[in-house]
Formats: sequence, structure tokens, C-alpha cells
Amino acid sequence: MAALEAEVKADADAARARREAAIAKVREQRAAQQAEREALLARQAAIVGKNKPAARAARGDDDDDSGDSISGALELAKSANKVKHELTKRPSKGEKSWITSGIASMALGPVGWLYAGSLREAIPASAAWLALAAIASKILPMVLLMPVLLVALPLSGIAGVVYAVQYNRHGGRQRLFNRDQDEPKPKKQLRGE
Repeated sequence: MAALEAEVKADADAARARREAAIAKVREQRAAQQAEREALLARQAAIVGKNKPAARAARGDDDDDSGDSISGALELAKSANKVKHELTKRPSKGEKSWITSGIASMALGPVGWLYAGSLREAIPASAAWLALAAIASKILPMVLLMPVLLVALPLSGIAGVVYAVQYNRHGGRQRLFNRDQDEPKPKKQLRGE
């Protein structure tokens, strides 16, 4: 019996020794991993620290450049004041009201663009809008059309306002889309001229 107890005790001691060795090995591995992480973080911090002054200089975040931001803010305020003045003045004879254009365009969709918009854009858009409305009203219930209208009509109203403002600035109907094609092309000269 004493031999059996000694054998059980020896097995228990051996198991305890193996467990302690395994725990020590895991602790060493974790310590090594932690040291690697800390070294990596230190390298990353060093790299970021080197790049911060260069990145600030490239972006213009230095304190010396605060004059540029103030002049930019003043320029933005001036242009906002011009837009405010343009939108608050009453339209004179021959000009289009941006309020009328916006309300008509919001209520009628692209049909409202006919008030101040380019006829090259307003007529096809109006025809497409009316055809789409006729088809959609026959096929889709109004509940499904409402979300589309809640997005499309305000955008159309904004386009109507922009058309009226462009009309008043240039004294006539102006296109909003594909404007680069409207620019006059230089005339070709003949060889004899």
C-alpha cells in the first residue's frame, strides 16, 4: 500500500511538474508576443512621428497659414452675399422670377423648366416626364410613386431655380447639362484669307 501511495504521489508530482513547465512555456511565449507588439507599436509611432510635420506642411495646417483660411472665409462670405443679393432682388422687366421657376418646377417636374430653362433640355425632359407619369400611373399604385416623387420633385425645383438665375445672369435661356458643347467653335479660315 505504501508503494502504491508513493507511486501515485510520484505520478501527481510528475503531472504537476509538466503542468508548471507548460504554464511557464506559455508565459514565455506571451511575454515574447507582447515584446513584439510593443516593438511594432514603437516603430509605427516613430514612422508616424516623422511623417506628421511633413503631412502638416503639405496640408497647410501650420499656424502661419491662418491668414489663408481667413481670406478664404472672407471670399466665401462675399460670394454668399452676392448670391443672397441676387436671390432677394425683384426681377426687372425681361427677367425670370426664381421663386416662380422653383415652385413651377417643384409642382410640375421638368414641365416647370419651360418657364426659364433651355428649351433644348426642357422640352425632351417634359415629354419624358409626362410619358413616364402616364405609364407609371397606370401600372404602379401611388403609394409606390410617392418616395420617387419626394426625391425627384425637389431636385426639379432646384434645377428650376438654377435655370432662372442663369437666365437672369446671361439675359437668356442657358443650358445646365452638356454646356461645353454650347461654346462657339472657332470658324475655320480659308487658305486664301
